Amino acid sequence: MQKAATATRGLKPVSAETRDLFRRPLVPQELRDSDVVIFDPPRQGAQAQAQQLAASKVPVVIAVSCNVATFARDARILLDGGYRMETVTPVDQFRHTPHVELVARFSR
Repeated sequence: MQKAATATRGLKPVSAETRDLFRRPLVPQELRDSDVVIFDPPRQGAQAQAQQLAASKVPVVIAVSCNVATFARDARILLDGGYRMETVTPVDQFRHTPHVELVARFSR
C-alpha cells in the first residue's frame, strides 16, 4: 500500500502501517499530523485504537469492520469522544456467504 501511495501523482503525503492495534495502538501524539485515519481491525475490533482516536484531534476516521458487534462497541467509543457518524455502508464482498463488511465515516 505504501508503494502505491507514494507512486501516485497528485496525492497528499500518505503513510500506511501494519500494526497490532491491541498491543500498540497509535496514540494521539502519533496522530497529531493526520487528516484521516483508516482502520480495518480483525473480528475482535479495535477497542484500544478507538479509545486513542477518541482522545485525538484527527478530523476524519474511516472504520472498516467485519463484525457488527465490535463495530458497534468501537463506534460508541468514537461517538462518545466527539465524533459524529456520517455514513455507514454495508459491503457484500463475499456474495455466497452471509458475511458483510461495514465501512463508516466519522468526523468532528
